[in-house]
Formats: sequence, C-alpha cells, structure tokens
Amino acid sequence: MTTTVRETGAETAPPSLRLPGLLLGVGLGGFVDGILLHQLLQWHHMLTSTDHDHIGVKYYDPHTVSGLEMNTVWDGVFHTVCWLAVLGGLAVLYARVTTGRRQVWASRVLWGWVLSGWGLFNLVEGVLDHHVLGVHHVHGGPYQVWWDIGFLVLGALLLAGGLLLRRGARPFDPAAPRAARPGHAV
Repeated sequence: MTTTVRETGAETAPPSLRLPGLLLGVGLGGFVDGILLHQLLQWHHMLTSTDHDHIGVKYYDPHTVSGLEMNTVWDGVFHTVCWLAVLGGLAVLYARVTTGRRQVWASRVLWGWVLSGWGLFNLVEGVLDHHVLGVHHVHGGPYQVWWDIGFLVLGALLLAGGLLLRRGARPFDPAAPRAARPGHAV
C-alpha cells in the first residue's frame, strides 16, 4: 500500500471514509424512514404493531390521542438517534479529512459508504423491529409481510448499490493533488 506525505512529513495512509459514510447513511436512512413512513404517509409509528405482545412491549393505538402521543414520543427518540448518527458522521468526517473536503463530498467512495449505511439501517431495523420484536410493520394490513420483505429487499439493494458504487470508484486520497489521485482506496 502506498503512503502519502502530509504537512508533518510523516507517512500515513489516507483517512478512511467508511465510518463517517456508514454513520451518515444510517442517520439519513433513518430520517427517510421516519419522515416518509411515520410522518408523511403515516403508515406506522415506533410502537403501532398489535402482534408484539409476546415480548411484553405495549401496543399504542395511533388512532387514540394517548396512543398517538406515546408514538410521537418514541418517534422523537428514533429521530434523535438518527440526528446523533448524522452529527457523529459529520464530526468523524471533519476530523479525518483536513484537506480536499470538496472532493470528498463529490467522491463515489463517500456516497458508496452512505448508501451502504442506509442499506444496513434498513436491514437491521427491518429484521429487528418488523420481524424479531414486531413493534411495527412498514404498512399494516393483509399484505404487511410483503411490505416488510420489500423493506428488506430495498435495504439489500441499497447495500449492494453502495458497495458497487464504492468499488467502482477510483481510489481516493483527499490529500493528493487534484490531477493525480491514484493509489489509495478508502
């Protein structure tokens, strides 16, 4: 693996965009889920499933004032976690990339990791909340299992697309001169 010389004169590998990209993807994917499915379409909230009594989690009917209030609180907790993931991703990205920040934001490497993080969010959240815990489903009703499976398929496609986007990208080193950036995959 080639190394790069920074201002300190020390040889170091370029900073990895994996962690900040994954954190940004998890947070942004969570925001899409919460804003689109919870708020705009109102298909579900955090604790709206009726089939999770087997694990001792209370069901909160979103069609009652008290149920909607409790679901709004838990949706807020969910959005707080998403917000913290985005802030964490931005902080790690800022700390790791000290030069060439504009090129980082335009890199397929970063956006490949962001898509991968979103896909991981869908897969983990879909398996845990929809299938294992059953606290909610993507869209309740007679076809809810198909909506839940579709959510998992979307997650797998986002993860695969992110990995392909990143893999298909030219190696990226934000500290390398703009004309010559070969040699480093992050």
